[in-house]
Amino acid sequence: MYFARWYIWLIALITLAFAGSIGMTFVILGCALPAYQAWWPLFVVLFYILSPIPTLIARRYTEDSGSSSNPCLELAIFVTMGFVVSSFALPIVLARSPENDPTIKWGACYLTLVGNVVVYLTLLGFFMTFDQDDTDYSMW
Repeated sequence: MYFARWYIWLIALITLAFAGSIGMTFVILGCALPAYQAWWPLFVVLFYILSPIPTLIARRYTEDSGSSSNPCLELAIFVTMGFVVSSFALPIVLARSPENDPTIKWGACYLTLVGNVVVYLTLLGFFMTFDQDDTDYSMW
């Protein structure tokens, strides 16, 4: 039984790593293709790093008292959503900068937005896969 659970987690981890690399490939393509050649969209990686941190901290330091509302966890989700919305807004704002000379082109914006969707679905998949009762967040 233990081997089967370990094998499923290994397959899930490999799948999540593959999906994350696909998302980062879209972001890097939005930066590096010869038609775009602007590395500004790569700043969304900062949001990828910062977005799970509030949730990880809140889940580690809150007690599950059985109530339906936990203020610490709700604040962490609010801050996380701020990071997620910011990562979607940054490429759009960069593409809508002055119309005659935008900071990035719309094609780079679209590739970055697709990369955002894939990376955040990967993060969601990580939390759904490893958010079991027997998984301890202290190991992360």
